[in-house]
Amino acid sequence: MIIETILLSGLLYKRSKKLAKKLQADEPADAAKQGVASVAEEKIRKMVGSQQARLAFKTQNDEAMISSSAALALATTGALIYPPLGLLSVPLLVYSSQDIHKRTFKLAKDGKVGTESLISITLLGAVVIHRFFIASLICLAVRYANRLTSRITEESRAHLSSMFEQQMDTVWVLVDTVETQIPFEQLKVDDTVIVQSGEMIPADGTVIDGMARVDQHILTGEANPVEREVGDGVFASTVVLSGKIYIRVEKAGADCTVAKIADILNQTVDFKSTTQLRAEKFSKDLVKPALIVSGLAFPFWGFTGALAVINAHPKNKIMIIAPLTVLNYLNLAAKNGLLIKDGRSLEILNQIDTIVFDKTGTLTEEQPHVGAIYCCADYDETSVLRYAATAEHKQKHPLARAILAAAEERGLELPSLEDSHCHMGYGVMVQVDGLDIHVGSARFMELSEITIPADMIVQLANCHQQGHSLVMVAVDKVLIGAVELWPTVRSEAKQVIAQLKARKNITATYIISGDHEIPTQKLANELGIDHYFAGVLPTQKADLIDQLKEEGRFVCYIGDGVNDSIALKKSHVSISLSGASTIATDTAQIVLMDQGISHLDTLFNLAEDFKKNMDNSLKIMLTPAVIGVGGVFLLGFGLPQTLFLNLAGLAFGVNNAMHPKLVVSDPVHDNDQTLVDEIIETLEPIIGSDTVAANDEGEMPASELAV
Repeated sequence: MIIETILLSGLLYKRSKKLAKKLQADEPADAAKQGVASVAEEKIRKMVGSQQARLAFKTQNDEAMISSSAALALATTGALIYPPLGLLSVPLLVYSSQDIHKRTFKLAKDGKVGTESLISITLLGAVVIHRFFIASLICLAVRYANRLTSRITEESRAHLSSMFEQQMDTVWVLVDTVETQIPFEQLKVDDTVIVQSGEMIPADGTVIDGMARVDQHILTGEANPVEREVGDGVFASTVVLSGKIYIRVEKAGADCTVAKIADILNQTVDFKSTTQLRAEKFSKDLVKPALIVSGLAFPFWGFTGALAVINAHPKNKIMIIAPLTVLNYLNLAAKNGLLIKDGRSLEILNQIDTIVFDKTGTLTEEQPHVGAIYCCADYDETSVLRYAATAEHKQKHPLARAILAAAEERGLELPSLEDSHCHMGYGVMVQVDGLDIHVGSARFMELSEITIPADMIVQLANCHQQGHSLVMVAVDKVLIGAVELWPTVRSEAKQVIAQLKARKNITATYIISGDHEIPTQKLANELGIDHYFAGVLPTQKADLIDQLKEEGRFVCYIGDGVNDSIALKKSHVSISLSGASTIATDTAQIVLMDQGISHLDTLFNLAEDFKKNMDNSLKIMLTPAVIGVGGVFLLGFGLPQTLFLNLAGLAFGVNNAMHPKLVVSDPVHDNDQTLVDEIIETLEPIIGSDTVAANDEGEMPASELAV
C-alpha cells in the first residue's frame, strides 16, 4: 500500500505542476499591467476592486482547483481500485474547501445561512459517510464556477481599461517663449498651454492670446461652435475647431470641470450595487427552505436522506449557468455592435417604459449639412459655395467638411491654394488668383472690417433662433453671401424611434437638449418623439431624470457627452455611443459600437430573449431539485441520485445557456479555448459528451459580475 501511495502521489504531483504552469501562463501580462501606474488604473481599481485582492482570489482559487482535482483523482482511484486511497482525498478536500467553511462559520456566528452553508454541509456530510468521490466532484464544480466568474470580471476590467486609454498623453506648453511638449500629468496651474485646430483643450483656463472656434457640445450640449478670444474662458475636453489659442491654466487635473463631474459620479448612490441577478437571489431564497425540508427528512430517511435533500438544492448549477447565460448574450450583443459592460442591464431593460434621448450627437450626427445658400452682390449660389469650399478645403472641423461635401456633390472644381496665405481664428482668409477670400462667422467679418448687409443680419438672427450655423463669405472685403448649415439627423433615427414606440412596455419618449426650443421642438415633431425639454443646463439633465423616476417611470437615457454623464448615472439603464466622450462611455452600462443608434431595437429584442432564457434556466434548475426532494421522500433517493440529477440539470442548463450561440452561426476559433470548454470537458466523462453543448467561441466580452 505504501509503495502504491508513493507512486500515485508522484503522478499527482507531476500533474499538479503541469496544471500550475498552465494556470500561470496568463500571469506575465497581468504582472506587466501592474507595473504601469496610471490614472486609468486607479479608476478601474475603484470600479472592479483592488488589483491585489483580485490576484489573491485568483491564486487561492487556482490552488484549490488543483487540490480538488487531485482529491477527485484519489477518490476515483479509491472507488475503482483500492478503497483506502479514498481517505487520502480528505486532507485535499479540506484544503480546497477551507474558504467555504470559513464563510459558513462566519455566517453562522451572525446567525445567518447561505449557499456556502449548504455546500459546506454537503461536503462534510459526504466525507462522514465516506462518499469521497461525490465530495470531490462537488468541490471541483464550485472551483470551476469561481474561475469562470473571475475570468468574466477580468474581461470586464480589460474593456474598461481600453475606454480610459483614450485620454491624451502629452500637451504643448510655453516655457520661456519656447513651445515645449510635456506629459499631460505634469500640467499645472498657471502654465500657458497651446492648443491648435483639431486638438482637445486639456484644462480649464482663460485665453491670453489668439482666437478660435471651439466645439463645446460634449460639455454644454450646444450644437453650434462658440467663438473664444482673449479674456474668454475655456473648458477641458472641448475641442478647437479652427484657430490657435494660448490658455493660462486655472484648473488642471482633479480640479477641472470634467474631473468635478467625475467626482459627482463617484459620490452618486449607485443603485446597481444593490441589484442582484435573479438567479443568485433565487438561490439564496431557497437556502432556508432546503434546511427545513432536510430536517423533516431526517426522522424518516436518516442522515443520508437529510444530506440528499440539502444536495438537491440547485446551488452549483446557478453558480455556473447564470454567468454562462450572461456571457453568451454578451457575446451575441458584441456581434451586433453592442458592448454591454453590466450584464444586469439586460434584465432591467425589460422594465423600461420611458426612453430619454440627448439631442446633439445622439439623434444628430457630428457633421452638419448645407441647408441653404444666401447670395448678395450679384453672386449666385455656385460661386458662393465655390469660394467657401476653396477657403475651407484644408480644414478638418465638421463645418468645413459639410461645406466641402456640398461642393463635391455639385461637382465643383476648386483652385489650388499652394501659394495662399491662411489666417486662422473665427474664420479663414486665403488669397487665390489675386483675390482675398474671407470665410467665417459674423464676428470674423467685423474684425476684418467687412460690412454685413441688413438683410444678412436678419438672416443671422433667424439662424441663431433655429439653432443653425451661418458661415459668411466675402471676396475683396465685400460680402457675397452665406452658407447655412443645418444639424444632420441620423438617417436611422426615425425608424428606430418608431420601432421602440411600437413596444408595448414603452409608454413615453423624451428629448433633453441644451439647444433652443424651436430646433428641439422641430426635431421632436420630425422624429415622432412625445415630449422634449429645451435649453437644459448639464446639471439640470440629472434633475429631469430624477423627476421622471419620482413619477414612477423606469428610465433609459441615451447620451454621448460629458454633460450627459450624471444623467446616465442616475437612469435605470444608460446607453452611450462609441466615439463619445470618455466619461460618457465609462459611465454608460451599454455602448453602441457602430457610432449610431440603429441597434437599439436589437438591444431590446436581446433583452427580451435574455429574460425568457433566464426564466427557462430557473425552471431547469428548479426541476431537478423538486424531483430530488420528492425522490428522497417517496423513492428513498440518496446522495448519488441527487448528484446525478444535479449534473443532468447542469447539462440541460448549459444547453439552454448556450441558446444565443446555437441560433447564431459563427466561425469556429480552433486555437481559442475558453473556460466554458474546460467546464464541458470536465462534465463529459460523467454525463456523456452528447448531452452538453460546448461553446466554441473564444471571445469573452465585458461583464462585471459577481456570484
